[in-house]
Amino acid sequence: MSRVHDVLRITKCNFSGYFPVTAHKGSSRFLNIEHDFEQKLAEGMRKLQPIKITDVFSLQWIIKAIQSTLEAHTNIKTLVTELHLPVSDWDEKCIDIYLDSSVKVLDICNIFSAEINRLNQGQLLLRYVLHILDTSNSFPSSERLRRARVSLDDWLKKTNSRSTKLDSCHAILQTLKTTICLPKAKTSAKGRVLKRALYGVGVMTLFTCSVILAALTGSSIPLIDLHISDKFLWLESFHSLQAFLHEGIRREHSNGKLSMLKEMEAFRLSALMFHSLTNGIDSKEEPGELNTELSKDGSSSQWKYANPEEKERTQECIKLLTNGGQLLGNQLDSFSKQVNDLFQVLLNGRDALLCNLRASNISKRNEVKM
Repeated sequence: MSRVHDVLRITKCNFSGYFPVTAHKGSSRFLNIEHDFEQKLAEGMRKLQPIKITDVFSLQWIIKAIQSTLEAHTNIKTLVTELHLPVSDWDEKCIDIYLDSSVKVLDICNIFSAEINRLNQGQLLLRYVLHILDTSNSFPSSERLRRARVSLDDWLKKTNSRSTKLDSCHAILQTLKTTICLPKAKTSAKGRVLKRALYGVGVMTLFTCSVILAALTGSSIPLIDLHISDKFLWLESFHSLQAFLHEGIRREHSNGKLSMLKEMEAFRLSALMFHSLTNGIDSKEEPGELNTELSKDGSSSQWKYANPEEKERTQECIKLLTNGGQLLGNQLDSFSKQVNDLFQVLLNGRDALLCNLRASNISKRNEVKM
C-alpha cells in the first residue's frame, strides 16, 4: 500500500480528528507531555509482567498485550493533539516511519484475525458438544455421549493445525523492525517529542506482536531481541519485561516441544478424559452396559454405569468441558474485539494523517498561486 494510493483514495476527512491541520497559539508544555506519555508507556509494559512465564501462553495474557498496545496507539493521538503540532510541521522521516510501520501492523492484525477465525471454526464443534451434553434436564443418553465424543475427537484433530498465514507473520515482524528507528536529524522541541513517542510505540508494538506470535505458534522463533540505547522513562520497564519473557519462553522451548494456549490445553485434557470415560459406549463391555429402555430425551439406548463413581466422574468431566468451552469462547471473542479495535485505531490514524497531508499540500499550492 503506497502513500500515493492512500492519498488518492481519501476524498473526505475530519480535520479535527487525529492530526490537527493548523497550529494553536500559546505556550506548549511539551516536556510534561513527553514525560506523561512515556510514563503511561512504562506502566503499560509493567502490566504485561506475568507472575510465571507459562501465563504468557494464554489468551488472557494475549488480550492484555493487545490492550496495552491499543492504549499506546490511542495515546499517540492524544499527544499530537496536546502538542498542537500540525502535519505541515511534521518531519518527513516521521511521516514515512508512521505510514510504513502502521501498514505492517495492519497486516499483522489481519493475520491474527485469520487465526482467530480458524479457532472459531473449532468453537462451532464445541457449541454442538456443549448442547448435546446439556445435563440441565437429565444425564445424556449413550447416543449423545457417543456423538459428543466423536465431535470432540474432530476438535482435537483441528488443534494440531494452525493458520498458514502465521508462518508469514515472522517475516513481517522482521521488516517492521527495520522501520522502527529514532531519527537523528535536528528538529523542533515538539518534533523531538513526537519522534520519541512514535519510537516508543513502535518498540511496544513490535515486542508485543512478536511475543503474541510466539504464544500462538508455541515456538520461540518469532521472538525479536531489541536493543534500546537512548534514554527513555520506559527503558527499564521494557528491558525487565523483555529479559523475563524472552529468557522464560526460550527456556520453555529448549527441548523443542511446542506449547499450546493454556485455555485450549485445559479443554484438550478434559476432552481426552471424556474420551477415556466414554470409550466403552460402542461396546457392551465393562465398566458399563447398555440399557435399552427409552430415555427421557427419546433415545432408545441409555448408558448404565457399573458403579456410581464412574457416572459421577463423567458428570464432573462434562462440567469441566462446559466451563472450559465457555471460557475459551469468551476469550476468543475478547481477543477478536481487541484486534479489531487496534486495526481500526491504526486505520483511522493513517487516514487522518494522509487526509491532512493532502489538505496541507493543497494549502501550499494555493499560497504559491497567490
